[in-house]
Amino acid sequence: MTNHGPSRRRFLQAGALALTAGLAGCGSSAPAAQEGSGDSATTTGPSPYTRVYREAIDSVLLVETRQGSGTGWVYDGTHVVTNAHVVGDATAVDLRTRDGRWHTGEVIGTDPNSDLAVIEPDGLTDAATPLSLAESPATIGQEVVAIGNPFDLDGSVTTGVVSGTDRSIPAPTGFSIPDAIQTDAAVNPGNSGGPLMALDGRVVAVINSGGGDNIAFGISAALARRVLPELIETGSFEHSFLGVSVTTVTPAVAEANRLTDPRGLLVVTIAPDGPVDGVFQPSEDAETVEGERIPVGGDVLLAVDGTRTDTTEALGSYLALETRPGDTVSMTILRDGEEQTVEVELGTRPTRPS
Repeated sequence: MTNHGPSRRRFLQAGALALTAGLAGCGSSAPAAQEGSGDSATTTGPSPYTRVYREAIDSVLLVETRQGSGTGWVYDGTHVVTNAHVVGDATAVDLRTRDGRWHTGEVIGTDPNSDLAVIEPDGLTDAATPLSLAESPATIGQEVVAIGNPFDLDGSVTTGVVSGTDRSIPAPTGFSIPDAIQTDAAVNPGNSGGPLMALDGRVVAVINSGGGDNIAFGISAALARRVLPELIETGSFEHSFLGVSVTTVTPAVAEANRLTDPRGLLVVTIAPDGPVDGVFQPSEDAETVEGERIPVGGDVLLAVDGTRTDTTEALGSYLALETRPGDTVSMTILRDGEEQTVEVELGTRPTRPS
């Protein structure tokens, strides 16, 4: 999200200085033609990035509120998707299309836990066709295109690859957004809410954050596919809640807890009156191992419905993509050296962590 103010002017001034410096260091002669079979290099057509951009740009919009601006994109014939942190508490926003036309949009649903929001515009041109969410999971190394409005620079495009999958990123609520996509495509304030697209033109993630060291993140198409229809239908989305804080069982944690293998997640604390209160046993003490304080004495969560939970990301993604509040799940735990299976009815995630 971009806050209104002089940031764009400073950005453009810095860009002009950089361009001047770059030109001062270059000669005036034109680049030489590439060598080949005797003929100069020829243009074979637009790059795949150009094709994605041309096909999608009419469906990517500037989203503006009194607090700032971001990006949105056409999800179906009547709705636009963006980030929850872009719309904030606004009930209406202004939308600008590529051709400079302004539309009013009503915010009909927000989910801060996934940082997604849905806007219903007062009407869009026929050129603003829906962008489809990717059906297949993103793969590491896959080429992607980010389209948005960084620093209010309309319709900017950057490219990169999927740098990582199944990441966990902060949500505006203080919880985490699971199954996130990491990319090295340049993302800056104003890109928030825009599409991160595969070369086939499908949206692999809704851009969420970025800014430095070639690291940016987006909400996965899989999570968006679960959340967006309910935001359109009901205005909100309820997430499953287990009510525990856990830490990965590293070799140091395994040593402190006298475990033979470093696997699973150690249960550190339990939310009072939460779904596993009285079912799981949390850590009750701590030991120092090589200068590090490590919790000891709790259950170790090994699997949910047979799916291994060796990382917090694996646990979060399973709960987010495979369960609903009220579902009963089978959880495999390690207690006092023995594996046990317990049944847990999942709750609904509260507004804020307790």
